[in-house]
Amino acid sequence: MLGDLLQKLNLHCSWHRLYAVLTKEFIQMRRDRVTFAMIISIPLMQLILFGFAINTNPKKMPTVVIAYDYSPFTRSFIAGLKNSDYFMVKDDVKSEAEAKRLLATSRTQFVITIPSDFTRRLLRRENSQILLEADATDPVATGSATSAISLLAQSVFNPLLQGSLQYLQNCPRDKSNSFIDNCSSPVNVITHANYNPEKITAYNIVPGLLGVVLTMTLVMITGMGMTREREKGTMEHLLSTPVKPLEVMLGKLMPYVIVGYIQVFLILAAAKYLFNVPFHGSIILLVLATLPFITANLSVGLTFSSLAKNQLQAAQMSTFFFLPSLLLSGFMFPFRGMPYWAQKVGSILPLTYFLRITRGIILKGNGVAEIWPDFWPIVVFMVVAILIALKRYRKTLD
Repeated sequence: MLGDLLQKLNLHCSWHRLYAVLTKEFIQMRRDRVTFAMIISIPLMQLILFGFAINTNPKKMPTVVIAYDYSPFTRSFIAGLKNSDYFMVKDDVKSEAEAKRLLATSRTQFVITIPSDFTRRLLRRENSQILLEADATDPVATGSATSAISLLAQSVFNPLLQGSLQYLQNCPRDKSNSFIDNCSSPVNVITHANYNPEKITAYNIVPGLLGVVLTMTLVMITGMGMTREREKGTMEHLLSTPVKPLEVMLGKLMPYVIVGYIQVFLILAAAKYLFNVPFHGSIILLVLATLPFITANLSVGLTFSSLAKNQLQAAQMSTFFFLPSLLLSGFMFPFRGMPYWAQKVGSILPLTYFLRITRGIILKGNGVAEIWPDFWPIVVFMVVAILIALKRYRKTLD
C-alpha cells in the first residue's frame, strides 16, 4: 500500500522540483534575517523565562518586621525569619508608618508586628499573638504566608521551651500525662489580608489587564499599521504634500491614543459591572497616569515599524516585546518572587510599573505620592522611546 502511494506521488510530483522549491524557501528564510532571528530567539526566550524566571511558589518575599518586644524569644523568631526561604526581612524599616507606606506602594509584601506583651503572654499561656499584614492584591504571593509563619514559630519556639518551660508547648499528652512529640505552634498568627480580604483572583487580574491589553494592542497595531502604510505607498504620497514629517507622525499616532483610552474605559466598566472590582482611588488620576504609558507603547510600535520590512516582521517584533512584558511584569506571577536577574529585566519594562499604579489606585486608593515611585520610570521610558522612534522614523522617511 505504501508502494502504491509513493508511485502515485511520483506520477504527480517531481522530487527534484520539490527539492528545488524546498531549498529556495530555506535560502529565502535565511536571507530574511529578522524572521530567522525571531524563529530562533522566541523559543529560546520562552524556554528561559518559563524554566528559570517563572515561579508559582514564590520565595524571598520582602517582609518588614515591627517588634515592640525585645526578648530572646523575639530575637530568635526574627532570626528564623531571616534564615527562611519564604521571607526576606528588611532591617532598615523601624516605624509602623513607614511599614504601612511600603505596603501601600507595593515595596513590601508582608508586615509582621510583634506586640510589646508578646513574651509575657507566651510565658503565661495567654494566647500570644503575632500580627501578619499582607498585600493581598496578589493572592498567589500571600497564599501560604500564614502557614509558613506558624511552622516557623513552631520550629523556633518549641526548642526554646524545654525543661521547666515545656508545658508552654502546644503538645498533646498521653494517658500517663506525658508529652507527645506531635506539637503545634505555641503562637497564634492573626492575618489581615489588606486591600483584598477575600483574596478574590479577579481583583488582581482585571486591573492588571488594563496594562496588558494596552501593551499588546497598541504596540502591534502601531507597528503593523505604519508598516502597511509604507508597503502600500500611501506614506510617500503623504510626504509629497506640504505636511511635515513630524505632523504626519503625530497625526498617525493620536488616533491610537484615543483608541487606547476607549480600551481603558471599556475595561474599567467591565471591572465594575461584570467582576464587581471595587474602585477606591481617583479615576482622573488613573486617566492621567495612563497617558505616558500609552505614549510609550506607541513609540515602541513606531520604532518596530521603522525596523520591519513587512507586517509579519512588525508582528514578530511586537511579540518579542510583549512576551517578557507579560511574564516578567508581575501580571501572572509574583514579581518579588522571581529571581534577581528576572526582576532586573522586568524593571526595564513599563508594564511592571503600570501594573502597580493601576492596582494601587483601584484597590488601595493610592494618590500621587504613592504612585510617584512607579510613575517616573514610565515617563523616563516614554522619553527614551520617543527619542529613538523620532530618530528611526526620520531616517526611514529620508
